[in-house]
Amino acid sequence: MEDSETQAAVRSVTSKDGTSIAYDRQGEGPPLILVGGALSDRAGSAPLADLLAPRFTVISFDRRGRGDSGDTGPYAVTREIEDIEALIDAAGGRAHLVGFSSGAALALEAAAALGPKVAKLAIYEAPYDEAEGAAGKWRRYRAEQGELLAAGRGAEAVEHHLKFVGVPDATMTEMKASPMWRGMAVLAPTLPYDVAVIGEDRSVPVERAARVNAEALVMDGGASRETMPFIRASADRIAGAIPRARRRTIDGQGHNVSPDAIVPVLVEFLSGN
Repeated sequence: MEDSETQAAVRSVTSKDGTSIAYDRQGEGPPLILVGGALSDRAGSAPLADLLAPRFTVISFDRRGRGDSGDTGPYAVTREIEDIEALIDAAGGRAHLVGFSSGAALALEAAAALGPKVAKLAIYEAPYDEAEGAAGKWRRYRAEQGELLAAGRGAEAVEHHLKFVGVPDATMTEMKASPMWRGMAVLAPTLPYDVAVIGEDRSVPVERAARVNAEALVMDGGASRETMPFIRASADRIAGAIPRARRRTIDGQGHNVSPDAIVPVLVEFLSGN
């Protein structure tokens, strides 16, 4: 789809359904698209993009419904895959995908659907959970979240989400007092999009993962073993399903991985043969 640039230097592409998808592009080298998770926009990718830009043409984008991007209903995961395809086409027809959290799940879905348009796939802690009882907890979370959003209680939906994913109370208090909280509340209506990407029962989509033809790097953080014990098992299962996948644990890192810690790993994988 077409690539345009506004006077404010915000680039955009038009997705298949007519939705405008805003993005930033920086650096030189093979195209690399960063796919963020829940409650994130392209601004949150800036520190990582800055470190990757010397080696890659880095594309950070606002997923639909966020930031400067549009949002055409009804939502479907397929539409978000089409958004990524439009970005790939604007970048020359082939690109690496690097995804985090629910963005890792979306990047996985895109790689399975878009075939040779994805050069390599790198994903960090896609939050699938196949532990006993996880599916029931997921269904309750979805129902409760839906009720909050239907009532227009966006800030409460954000707090509900963060508690579900294990954010400590003390950290929650700090977040609510920070300038970032208002921005997160604005993004609350997109939480169901991330729910849809993860799936009905939060299980690893092994059949679709098996259709990923690109080389893949499946990562988790060593510190997540304590806070999110299901992450490692899910990462192992994803890597086992993708035909050409490597597994890597980044020592000392939790779900919010440090750009300084992950960039050398990404550069090694994406630049290798």
